[in-house]
Amino acid sequence: MKVEDRISAFINLGHRIDNLSSDEIGELGGRAQLENPWFTEENVKRALAGISFMLEEKKLEQWISNYSMTDSTPKIVGIVMAGNIPLVGFHDLLCVLISGNFAAIKPSSDDLLLTRTLIDWIVETEPRFKKNIELRDRLTNVDAVIATGSDNTARYFEYYFKDIPHIIRKNRTSVAVLNGKESEEELKNLGEDIFSYFGLGCRNVSKIFTPKGFDLRETFPHFEQYSSCINHHKYRNNYDYHKSIYLVNKTPHLDTGALLAVSTDDLVSPVSVLYHQEYDSSESLAKVLEAQQEKIQCVVGNDHIPFGMAQKPELWDYSDDVDTMEFLVGLKRL
Repeated sequence: MKVEDRISAFINLGHRIDNLSSDEIGELGGRAQLENPWFTEENVKRALAGISFMLEEKKLEQWISNYSMTDSTPKIVGIVMAGNIPLVGFHDLLCVLISGNFAAIKPSSDDLLLTRTLIDWIVETEPRFKKNIELRDRLTNVDAVIATGSDNTARYFEYYFKDIPHIIRKNRTSVAVLNGKESEEELKNLGEDIFSYFGLGCRNVSKIFTPKGFDLRETFPHFEQYSSCINHHKYRNNYDYHKSIYLVNKTPHLDTGALLAVSTDDLVSPVSVLYHQEYDSSESLAKVLEAQQEKIQCVVGNDHIPFGMAQKPELWDYSDDVDTMEFLVGLKRL
């Protein structure tokens, strides 16, 4: 299959997703939520919209134009997928297939239904992809691997796959930088970066930096539209637990009724909690961000990723800033 055919197949996949009816999305979301309570219909719809956002013809062509594709023998690339948000492993699968390689997929048990459904759609859109995709319980006899997991599992991956080319991803989170001059619309969009997928994604904002003296409570009214997340039982359990801990330990915190805010130098906040830190100057902030760059997936704010776009990455917005396509294209030269 030529690269043009592969691109065309994913353009058509994007059209298929765009043409899903609300009933079809609702039915799929309902089944997904039975498998994973965090995968609500709204979050499944959001994930599908994010995939469709990537699969526009001009974007795909612009993306692929940066790489030199060859028709050499495909490599077997293992993909260990995460399951923290719906279909989070799609971009890796897209890269493997577009590059002309074979995808040996170890899906997350938390995202099995949606992964299988998406693969079915890919094969229905382009039947020739069937011979390039396989679900596996174990990733043996692979030429390379792309694995996403926790810091603990990453150590295992690095040992197990040490003798083959690999991309190993660890825990990361995202932050927002405010300058105190944000518009109401920008602050509402910041709420999307914080609350989408209940804050479970590595691209979700878990901490915000504000100028010294900025009153964090000024942002809270703009998050009101996301307060319904407190009605989700797992989110509510997290909120109640952490609120109890803060009260018992007399930890200073702010409470919106749906989100707890705590001032700390720590970076990765738990579900239902937003961390906050003040900065004195742009220079001091830059030093803080640089010191934690290996744990930060993306930065949201003016002069950074626009507010509201953290969970809408482009094709070329690679996780951990590692160019997955360059890695895969390079395999075919080996």
